[in-house]
Amino acid sequence: MRKFLFAVALLLGVIFVIGQLAEVEAIMETFKQGDWRFLFIALCIECIWFVNVAASYKTIFSALGLDEKIPKLILISAAASFINIVAPTAGMGGMAIFISEAKQSGNSPGKVTVAGVLFVLFDYLGILSILILGLFVLFRRNNLNITEILATAILWGIALTMVFLMYLGMRSSEKLGNALAWMARMVNRILKPFIHREYLSENRAHEFAIEAGEAIHELSQKPDNLVLPAILGLTNKLLLLSIFALSFLAYKIPLTPGTLVAGFSIGYLFLIVSPTPAGIGVVEGVLALTLRSLYVPLGAAATIVLTYRGITFWVPLLFGFIALRILSHRGELKTVI
Repeated sequence: MRKFLFAVALLLGVIFVIGQLAEVEAIMETFKQGDWRFLFIALCIECIWFVNVAASYKTIFSALGLDEKIPKLILISAAASFINIVAPTAGMGGMAIFISEAKQSGNSPGKVTVAGVLFVLFDYLGILSILILGLFVLFRRNNLNITEILATAILWGIALTMVFLMYLGMRSSEKLGNALAWMARMVNRILKPFIHREYLSENRAHEFAIEAGEAIHELSQKPDNLVLPAILGLTNKLLLLSIFALSFLAYKIPLTPGTLVAGFSIGYLFLIVSPTPAGIGVVEGVLALTLRSLYVPLGAAATIVLTYRGITFWVPLLFGFIALRILSHRGELKTVI
């Protein structure tokens, strides 16, 4: 069964790449025109980013009393990202890899799920801290519109909902269970006319809340353990921001700090709120238009976007496939999708 599921993941990956082949070809042509020294530095920073992501998980795992090595977390996080892109299921496909590995290692699936939620929360807080500066730049240049405002509101809404659920779990597992069951009930009501069955289990929500509540309670006893994960969450974004800056330098395109911060923050914002996996097709368009509104020529903006996305989207996608293959070959995953 494991080999069959891996084959399905491979097939979905191939279909995805074929569907985006035009962009891949455009990226390769764009790379040929750039200064290889800046592109090489950008690729090195992307490698550091992989390690930083794993270190973020490592510190969160440690805060929850879980022990996992960074090399393995690099593979698991990359494979999870790959699954979320080629088989988008609201992040559940990628989380299944973490949970599967937790069962193999004898760790609590509830704690691992809480770790995943905390990672996403710190990721959102990291981009929000930069996004505030980006929105200020757009406001100063009279380029802020309702689209950016609504997208930012959605991101804040998601982040605050996660914080609220963590707070409920800290106060009472029962209250968290009731909240999760209510959310499951709402999702089931929305989807039932289409799939004619319950998509989420309310009973499972209560069971999960007990496990998660215990993990969150442990965290509340030592809140200082979350300082380092929060710092690493911001560092993740600063590394990506550096790659964005190198995308300008590789083609000798002038940039200012305001243009850099505003363009990056808006691009990453729509990566999160986009209905497409990892913002494919949406981020490219929005980011190019944002740079154009910041007085970057459209041709130069397209070149920057293709370079940046080539390094921060397509390279991780390829590495994620390799990581999934390694984990599957080792037999460390019971399920893949």
